[in-house]
Amino acid sequence: MREVLDELLAQWREGRPTAVGTVVSTYRSAPRPAGASMLVTSDERAVGSVSGGCVEGAVFELGQQVLAESTPVLQRYGVSDDDAFTVGLTCGGIIDVFVEKVDPVSFPELDEVAASVAEKEPVAVATVVAHPDPERVGLRMVVWPNRHSGTMGSARADEAILEDVRGALAAGRTVTLHYGPEGQRRGEGMNVFVNSLDPPPRMLVFGAIDFAAAMARMGVLLGYHVTVCDARPVFATRSRFPDAHEVVVNWPHRYLKAEAEAGRIDQRTVVTVLTHDPKFDVPVLIEALRLNLAYVGAMGSRRTHQNREVRLREAGLTDEELSRIASPIGLDLGARTPEETAVSIAAEIISLRWGGGATRTRLADAEGPIHGAHPIAQPEPVKV
Repeated sequence: MREVLDELLAQWREGRPTAVGTVVSTYRSAPRPAGASMLVTSDERAVGSVSGGCVEGAVFELGQQVLAESTPVLQRYGVSDDDAFTVGLTCGGIIDVFVEKVDPVSFPELDEVAASVAEKEPVAVATVVAHPDPERVGLRMVVWPNRHSGTMGSARADEAILEDVRGALAAGRTVTLHYGPEGQRRGEGMNVFVNSLDPPPRMLVFGAIDFAAAMARMGVLLGYHVTVCDARPVFATRSRFPDAHEVVVNWPHRYLKAEAEAGRIDQRTVVTVLTHDPKFDVPVLIEALRLNLAYVGAMGSRRTHQNREVRLREAGLTDEELSRIASPIGLDLGARTPEETAVSIAAEIISLRWGGGATRTRLADAEGPIHGAHPIAQPEPVKV
């Protein structure tokens, strides 16, 4: 919805109904992600795209039908021998498109949603796209971190869905959730599309090493927009970090400072410093620890961190600022490999984010070697 929001709002303010087609699910090599939208206006204009051109004609016709009948429709488009070059997807993917009519009566909160997007306030729009009761299809709930509007048809459904939508919003995830008809966790019949109109939180991984590649994969899995940054062009390459959304060649502290000044860093941002090199990690930690971030972690042994802390104090950081750093980084899982270490770091980020009890096993709060003895159970000897 984000890319067509301005035009949709203009039509809404004039009281003109508009059909909105939104990709709610994708399979295989779909050309557009979930959340991509296309408008069909009452004066027969098409705005936006749901497939990059493959099925727009069919969605346009469906939008006209929805405008005429006021009944929302969930339609699947894929490839077949007959329609691959007419209304099918030539890329081989499959998309589910939900088409609904939007006007001031059906969507009274649209101006509030647009205002939140303009002010960068997190907001999600949750819509029932499938339900055994046709009267519930199209019901909508608009959710902010501290308030909500609308209903999914029952108090039980509202309670279950609201919690899940807030979780998706916090992660910046656009997703379809599945429930029983009354919001039962175990069941099927009601599908709710959650369109998070807040950009996903960022994860900045500083240091183009093997641990960074594993951390980038983990960050993407958790729903972060992942950037890997290193000043060394020979290491900071797309081929070494294919999972990251961005690979940047720059001095970490300069990049972080520029992103903060440009307003692209917020309180959800996660920073992991994996360089093991004082000339890289100390300057970037000085910048990071003076920002309001969700998490700042730095890799290294306890001795490395003690030496690093001395340098940070010499640079003028206070005890309060230094208390924000997670180092040694991660939870005490006994991790050895880059992948295991990425799981350890991700677990710490999740635990701190949601207040989980696993924070009691943070390496930063413990003592002793970070790679202590973790004996592996041995099989009993075979008696002969």
